[in-house]
Amino acid sequence: MGKSGRVFVRGLTSQTYGLGEFRSRQLAVERVRDDSVVVDDAKVGHSGDSAKSRTWWRIGPGDEDFLTQTIQVHFVELPPESSNHGHGHQNEAAFYILEGRGYEIHDDQRYDWSKDDLVFVHTDSVHRHFNPYQERAVALVVKAKCTWMFMGLIQQGRSGPVEQEERFGPREDWSRIWTPGVLDRKKVISPSDTTWEQTPLGRTRVMSSPERTDARIFSVDAFELDIPAGGHSGKYWKMADEVYYVLDGDGYALQWEVEAEIAEKYYARIALEPKRYDIRRGDTLYVPQNHVCQIFAADGTPLRLFNAQNRVFKHLGYDTVHYFEPASNTM
Repeated sequence: MGKSGRVFVRGLTSQTYGLGEFRSRQLAVERVRDDSVVVDDAKVGHSGDSAKSRTWWRIGPGDEDFLTQTIQVHFVELPPESSNHGHGHQNEAAFYILEGRGYEIHDDQRYDWSKDDLVFVHTDSVHRHFNPYQERAVALVVKAKCTWMFMGLIQQGRSGPVEQEERFGPREDWSRIWTPGVLDRKKVISPSDTTWEQTPLGRTRVMSSPERTDARIFSVDAFELDIPAGGHSGKYWKMADEVYYVLDGDGYALQWEVEAEIAEKYYARIALEPKRYDIRRGDTLYVPQNHVCQIFAADGTPLRLFNAQNRVFKHLGYDTVHYFEPASNTM
Protein backbone atom coordinates (compact mmCIF):
# COMPACT_ATOMS: atom_id res chain seq x y z
CA MET A 1 0.00 0.00 0.00
CA GLY A 2 1.13 3.52 -0.73
CA LYS A 3 0.68 6.36 1.75
CA SER A 4 -2.21 7.87 -0.22
CA GLY A 5 -3.88 4.72 -1.55
CA ARG A 6 -3.37 1.52 -3.47
CA VAL A 7 -0.37 1.43 -5.82
CA PHE A 8 -1.26 -0.11 -9.17
CA VAL A 9 2.06 0.68 -10.90
CA ARG A 10 5.32 1.63 -9.21
CA GLY A 11 7.38 4.39 -10.78
CA LEU A 12 11.03 4.09 -11.75
CA THR A 13 12.99 7.34 -11.77
CA SER A 14 16.67 8.23 -11.72
CA GLN A 15 18.92 11.23 -12.34
CA THR A 16 21.47 8.96 -14.01
CA TYR A 17 21.24 6.59 -16.97
CA GLY A 18 22.56 3.61 -15.04
CA LEU A 19 20.05 1.96 -12.71
CA GLY A 20 22.48 -0.10 -10.63
CA GLU A 21 21.46 1.61 -7.40
CA PHE A 22 17.80 0.74 -7.94
CA ARG A 23 18.67 -2.91 -8.64
CA SER A 24 20.90 -3.05 -5.56
CA ARG A 25 18.05 -1.84 -3.34
CA GLN A 26 15.70 -4.37 -4.88
CA LEU A 27 18.15 -7.25 -4.39
CA ALA A 28 18.70 -6.30 -0.75
CA VAL A 29 15.06 -7.04 0.17
CA GLU A 30 14.25 -10.30 1.98
CA ARG A 31 13.00 -12.79 -0.61
CA VAL A 32 11.11 -15.25 1.61
CA ARG A 33 7.75 -14.16 2.99
CA ASP A 34 5.64 -16.31 5.31
CA ASP A 35 2.06 -16.10 6.58
CA SER A 36 2.96 -13.24 8.93
CA VAL A 37 3.52 -10.93 5.95
CA VAL A 38 0.48 -8.96 4.79
CA VAL A 39 1.52 -6.06 2.57
CA ASP A 40 -2.05 -5.01 1.72
CA ASP A 41 -5.24 -5.99 3.57
CA ALA A 42 -7.46 -5.05 0.60
CA LYS A 43 -9.33 -2.32 2.51
CA VAL A 44 -8.35 0.53 0.15
CA GLY A 45 -8.70 0.52 -3.63
CA HIS A 46 -10.14 -3.01 -3.89
CA SER A 47 -13.70 -4.06 -4.70
CA GLY A 48 -13.92 -7.84 -4.45
CA ASP A 49 -14.58 -8.67 -0.81
CA SER A 50 -18.01 -9.25 0.70
CA ALA A 51 -18.85 -9.17 4.42
CA LYS A 52 -17.60 -12.76 4.72
CA SER A 53 -14.81 -13.17 2.17
CA ARG A 54 -11.25 -12.04 2.86
CA THR A 55 -8.37 -10.96 0.63
CA TRP A 56 -4.78 -10.23 1.67
CA TRP A 57 -1.63 -9.55 -0.35
CA ARG A 58 1.82 -11.12 -0.08
CA ILE A 59 3.62 -9.39 -2.99
CA GLY A 60 2.54 -6.27 -4.86
CA PRO A 61 3.84 -3.09 -6.50
CA GLY A 62 3.12 -0.93 -3.43
CA ASP A 63 5.22 -2.99 -1.00
CA GLU A 64 7.37 -0.86 1.26
CA ASP A 65 10.09 -3.48 0.85
CA PHE A 66 9.72 -3.64 -2.92
CA LEU A 67 10.38 -6.96 -4.66
CA THR A 68 8.60 -6.83 -8.02
CA GLN A 69 5.50 -5.84 -9.90
CA THR A 70 5.87 -8.27 -12.80
CA ILE A 71 4.10 -11.01 -10.83
CA GLN A 72 1.77 -10.23 -7.93
CA VAL A 73 0.60 -12.61 -5.22
CA HIS A 74 -2.43 -12.51 -2.96
CA PHE A 75 -4.84 -14.88 -1.22
CA VAL A 76 -8.64 -15.16 -1.24
CA GLU A 77 -10.57 -16.97 1.49
CA LEU A 78 -14.24 -17.94 1.19
CA PRO A 79 -15.75 -19.31 4.43
CA PRO A 80 -18.39 -22.05 4.16
CA GLU A 81 -21.54 -21.04 2.30
CA SER A 82 -20.24 -17.66 1.18
CA SER A 83 -19.22 -15.64 -1.85
CA ASN A 84 -17.39 -12.43 -2.61
CA HIS A 85 -18.64 -9.42 -4.58
CA GLY A 86 -18.55 -9.59 -8.33
CA HIS A 87 -16.49 -7.09 -10.28
CA GLY A 88 -14.71 -6.75 -13.59
CA HIS A 89 -11.18 -5.92 -14.69
CA GLN A 90 -9.23 -6.11 -17.92
CA ASN A 91 -6.25 -8.00 -16.51
CA GLU A 92 -6.13 -11.79 -16.22
CA ALA A 93 -5.64 -13.65 -12.94
CA ALA A 94 -4.79 -17.26 -12.11
CA PHE A 95 -6.25 -18.86 -8.96
CA TYR A 96 -4.46 -21.92 -7.60
CA ILE A 97 -6.90 -23.66 -5.24
CA LEU A 98 -5.11 -24.46 -1.97
CA GLU A 99 -8.15 -25.68 -0.02
CA GLY A 100 -11.77 -26.60 -0.59
CA ARG A 101 -13.99 -26.39 -3.63
CA GLY A 102 -16.50 -24.03 -5.18
CA TYR A 103 -17.33 -22.38 -8.46
CA GLU A 104 -16.95 -19.19 -10.49
CA ILE A 105 -19.44 -17.15 -12.43
CA HIS A 106 -17.53 -15.56 -15.31
CA ASP A 107 -19.52 -13.56 -17.85
CA ASP A 108 -22.68 -15.36 -16.71
CA GLN A 109 -21.09 -18.84 -17.14
CA ARG A 110 -20.38 -21.29 -14.30
CA TYR A 111 -16.99 -23.01 -13.79
CA ASP A 112 -16.54 -25.50 -10.93
CA TRP A 113 -13.20 -25.98 -9.19
CA SER A 114 -11.55 -27.92 -6.35
CA LYS A 115 -8.19 -28.32 -4.61
CA ASP A 116 -5.09 -28.31 -6.88
CA ASP A 117 -6.97 -26.78 -9.82
CA LEU A 118 -5.68 -23.66 -11.59
CA VAL A 119 -8.57 -21.36 -12.47
CA PHE A 120 -8.31 -18.48 -14.93
CA VAL A 121 -10.09 -15.17 -14.77
CA HIS A 122 -9.85 -14.23 -18.42
CA THR A 123 -9.17 -10.82 -19.93
CA ASP A 124 -12.14 -8.42 -19.66
CA SER A 125 -14.09 -10.70 -17.33
CA VAL A 126 -16.95 -9.95 -14.96
CA HIS A 127 -16.45 -12.56 -12.26
CA ARG A 128 -17.52 -13.70 -8.81
CA HIS A 129 -16.34 -16.57 -6.59
CA PHE A 130 -18.71 -18.88 -4.68
CA ASN A 131 -18.28 -21.51 -1.96
CA PRO A 132 -21.62 -23.27 -1.29
CA TYR A 133 -20.01 -26.09 0.71
CA GLN A 134 -19.35 -26.75 4.41
CA GLU A 135 -15.54 -26.37 4.34
CA ARG A 136 -13.68 -23.14 3.67
CA ALA A 137 -11.99 -22.48 0.34
CA VAL A 138 -8.64 -20.72 -0.06
CA ALA A 139 -6.93 -19.70 -3.29
CA LEU A 140 -3.47 -18.38 -4.09
CA VAL A 141 -3.86 -15.73 -6.78
CA VAL A 142 -1.05 -14.76 -9.15
CA LYS A 143 -1.35 -12.14 -11.85
CA ALA A 144 0.59 -9.76 -14.05
CA LYS A 145 -1.78 -6.84 -13.50
CA CYS A 146 0.89 -4.19 -13.99
CA THR A 147 1.40 -5.34 -17.57
CA TRP A 148 -2.14 -4.14 -18.29
CA MET A 149 -1.65 -0.99 -16.24
CA PHE A 150 1.52 -0.02 -18.13
CA MET A 151 -0.42 -0.39 -21.37
CA GLY A 152 -3.32 1.77 -20.24
CA LEU A 153 -5.81 -1.10 -19.95
CA ILE A 154 -7.43 0.29 -16.80
CA GLN A 155 -11.17 -0.04 -17.39
CA GLN A 156 -12.32 -1.89 -14.28
CA GLY A 157 -14.84 -1.72 -11.44
CA ARG A 158 -18.21 -2.93 -10.21
CA SER A 159 -21.21 -3.53 -12.44
CA GLY A 160 -23.19 -0.39 -13.16
CA PRO A 161 -24.48 1.94 -15.87
CA VAL A 162 -22.17 3.76 -18.23
CA GLU A 163 -21.53 7.34 -17.15
CA GLN A 164 -22.95 9.92 -19.54
CA GLU A 165 -24.74 7.12 -21.35
CA GLU A 166 -26.32 9.55 -23.80
CA ARG A 167 -22.90 10.02 -25.41
CA PHE A 168 -22.66 6.38 -26.48
CA GLY A 169 -24.41 4.04 -28.88
CA PRO A 170 -25.91 0.60 -28.21
CA ARG A 171 -23.96 -2.36 -26.77
CA GLU A 172 -21.45 -4.17 -28.99
CA ASP A 173 -19.92 -7.60 -28.41
CA TRP A 174 -16.60 -6.94 -26.64
CA SER A 175 -15.23 -10.36 -27.71
CA ARG A 176 -14.92 -9.16 -31.31
CA ILE A 177 -11.40 -7.92 -30.47
CA TRP A 178 -10.26 -11.03 -28.57
CA THR A 179 -7.88 -13.67 -29.94
CA PRO A 180 -9.80 -15.95 -32.35
CA GLY A 181 -10.86 -19.25 -30.77
CA VAL A 182 -10.27 -18.08 -27.21
CA LEU A 183 -13.81 -18.96 -26.11
CA ASP A 184 -13.02 -22.66 -26.71
CA ARG A 185 -10.06 -22.67 -24.32
CA LYS A 186 -10.21 -24.15 -20.80
CA LYS A 187 -10.87 -21.89 -17.83
CA VAL A 188 -9.97 -24.58 -15.27
CA ILE A 189 -6.85 -26.76 -15.50
CA SER A 190 -7.20 -29.79 -13.21
CA PRO A 191 -4.54 -32.37 -12.32
CA SER A 192 -6.22 -34.72 -14.82
CA ASP A 193 -5.42 -32.17 -17.57
CA THR A 194 -1.69 -32.31 -16.80
CA THR A 195 1.11 -34.85 -16.93
CA TRP A 196 4.05 -35.15 -14.55
CA GLU A 197 7.29 -35.13 -16.55
CA GLN A 198 10.94 -35.48 -15.65
CA THR A 199 12.74 -32.37 -16.94
CA PRO A 200 16.19 -30.81 -16.36
CA LEU A 201 14.52 -28.71 -13.64
CA GLY A 202 13.01 -31.79 -12.00
CA ARG A 203 9.65 -33.53 -11.86
CA THR A 204 7.11 -30.98 -13.06
CA ARG A 205 3.53 -30.65 -14.24
CA VAL A 206 2.85 -27.63 -16.45
CA MET A 207 -0.50 -25.90 -16.03
CA SER A 208 0.08 -22.78 -18.10
CA SER A 209 2.65 -22.02 -20.80
CA PRO A 210 2.82 -20.75 -24.40
CA GLU A 211 2.74 -24.39 -25.53
CA ARG A 212 -0.52 -25.02 -23.65
CA THR A 213 -2.82 -23.49 -26.23
CA ASP A 214 -5.81 -25.16 -24.55
CA ALA A 215 -5.55 -22.84 -21.53
CA ARG A 216 -7.25 -19.46 -21.58
CA ILE A 217 -4.45 -17.33 -20.17
CA PHE A 218 -1.80 -15.26 -21.92
CA SER A 219 0.15 -13.50 -19.17
CA VAL A 220 1.09 -16.00 -16.43
CA ASP A 221 3.01 -19.26 -16.81
CA ALA A 222 2.65 -21.78 -14.00
CA PHE A 223 3.85 -25.23 -13.03
CA GLU A 224 4.32 -27.48 -10.01
CA LEU A 225 7.73 -28.81 -9.05
CA ASP A 226 8.14 -31.94 -6.93
CA ILE A 227 11.61 -32.49 -5.39
CA PRO A 228 12.18 -35.81 -3.57
CA ALA A 229 13.48 -35.83 -0.01
CA GLY A 230 17.19 -35.03 0.01
CA GLY A 231 17.12 -34.15 -3.69
CA HIS A 232 17.52 -30.92 -5.62
CA SER A 233 16.22 -29.15 -8.67
CA GLY A 234 18.32 -28.35 -11.68
CA LYS A 235 20.68 -25.39 -11.34
CA TYR A 236 19.25 -22.95 -13.85
CA TRP A 237 19.73 -19.41 -15.18
CA LYS A 238 16.90 -17.34 -16.60
CA MET A 239 16.13 -13.67 -17.18
CA ALA A 240 12.53 -13.65 -15.90
CA ASP A 241 11.88 -13.20 -12.21
CA GLU A 242 9.51 -15.69 -10.60
CA VAL A 243 7.68 -16.62 -7.43
CA TYR A 244 7.59 -20.05 -5.78
CA TYR A 245 4.92 -20.94 -3.23
CA VAL A 246 5.74 -23.88 -0.96
CA LEU A 247 2.79 -26.27 -1.05
CA ASP A 248 4.36 -28.91 1.17
CA GLY A 249 7.67 -29.81 2.80
CA ASP A 250 10.68 -27.67 3.55
CA GLY A 251 14.18 -27.04 2.25
CA TYR A 252 16.22 -24.15 0.93
CA ALA A 253 17.18 -22.30 -2.24
CA LEU A 254 20.53 -21.04 -3.42
CA GLN A 255 20.52 -17.95 -5.63
CA TRP A 256 23.47 -16.48 -7.49
CA GLU A 257 23.33 -12.84 -8.62
CA VAL A 258 24.28 -12.23 -12.25
CA GLU A 259 26.02 -8.95 -13.06
CA ALA A 260 26.14 -7.44 -16.53
CA GLU A 261 29.60 -6.59 -17.85
CA ILE A 262 28.99 -4.14 -20.68
CA ALA A 263 32.03 -4.28 -22.93
CA GLU A 264 31.94 -4.66 -26.73
CA LYS A 265 28.81 -6.70 -25.96
CA TYR A 266 26.94 -7.92 -22.89
CA TYR A 267 28.72 -10.53 -20.77
CA ALA A 268 27.25 -12.29 -17.74
CA ARG A 269 29.31 -12.46 -14.54
CA ILE A 270 27.87 -14.91 -12.01
CA ALA A 271 28.55 -14.39 -8.31
CA LEU A 272 31.03 -16.88 -6.87
CA GLU A 273 28.99 -17.35 -3.70
CA PRO A 274 25.19 -17.79 -3.60
CA LYS A 275 22.73 -16.48 -1.06
CA ARG A 276 20.79 -19.10 0.85
CA TYR A 277 17.06 -18.89 1.63
CA ASP A 278 15.36 -21.42 3.90
CA ILE A 279 11.76 -22.23 2.97
CA ARG A 280 8.89 -24.20 4.43
CA ARG A 281 5.21 -24.84 3.77
CA GLY A 282 3.24 -21.62 3.24
CA ASP A 283 6.25 -19.49 2.28
CA THR A 284 6.70 -17.58 -0.95
CA LEU A 285 10.20 -17.49 -2.41
CA TYR A 286 11.08 -14.72 -4.83
CA VAL A 287 13.77 -15.21 -7.50
CA PRO A 288 14.83 -11.82 -8.98
CA GLN A 289 15.43 -11.06 -12.64
CA ASN A 290 18.67 -12.41 -14.12
CA HIS A 291 19.62 -14.92 -11.43
CA VAL A 292 20.87 -18.48 -11.16
CA CYS A 293 18.82 -20.63 -8.81
CA GLN A 294 18.77 -24.15 -7.38
CA ILE A 295 16.32 -25.56 -4.83
CA PHE A 296 16.98 -28.34 -2.31
CA ALA A 297 14.54 -30.51 -0.33
CA ALA A 298 15.35 -31.34 3.27
CA ASP A 299 16.25 -34.88 4.21
CA GLY A 300 13.20 -36.95 5.09
CA THR A 301 10.54 -34.82 3.40
CA PRO A 302 9.69 -34.14 -0.26
CA LEU A 303 9.36 -30.53 -1.34
CA ARG A 304 6.39 -29.53 -3.50
CA LEU A 305 6.21 -26.04 -4.99
CA PHE A 306 3.98 -23.94 -7.23
CA ASN A 307 5.80 -21.58 -9.61
CA ALA A 308 4.53 -18.54 -11.51
CA GLN A 309 6.15 -15.97 -13.80
CA ASN A 310 5.06 -13.21 -16.16
CA ARG A 311 5.01 -14.58 -19.73
CA VAL A 312 5.90 -11.23 -21.24
CA PHE A 313 9.60 -12.05 -20.78
CA LYS A 314 9.26 -14.78 -23.39
CA HIS A 315 7.85 -12.25 -25.86
CA LEU A 316 10.84 -9.99 -25.19
CA GLY A 317 13.34 -12.60 -26.38
CA TYR A 318 14.09 -14.30 -23.06
CA ASP A 319 12.40 -17.65 -23.69
CA THR A 320 15.37 -19.91 -22.89
CA VAL A 321 16.39 -21.41 -19.54
CA HIS A 322 20.04 -22.48 -19.29
CA TYR A 323 20.90 -25.43 -17.04
CA PHE A 324 24.33 -25.71 -15.44
CA GLU A 325 23.32 -28.93 -13.65
CA PRO A 326 20.26 -31.21 -14.01
CA ALA A 327 17.97 -32.20 -11.17
CA SER A 328 18.91 -35.14 -8.98
CA ASN A 329 17.23 -38.45 -9.78
CA THR A 330 16.72 -39.43 -6.16
CA MET A 331 13.24 -40.92 -5.75
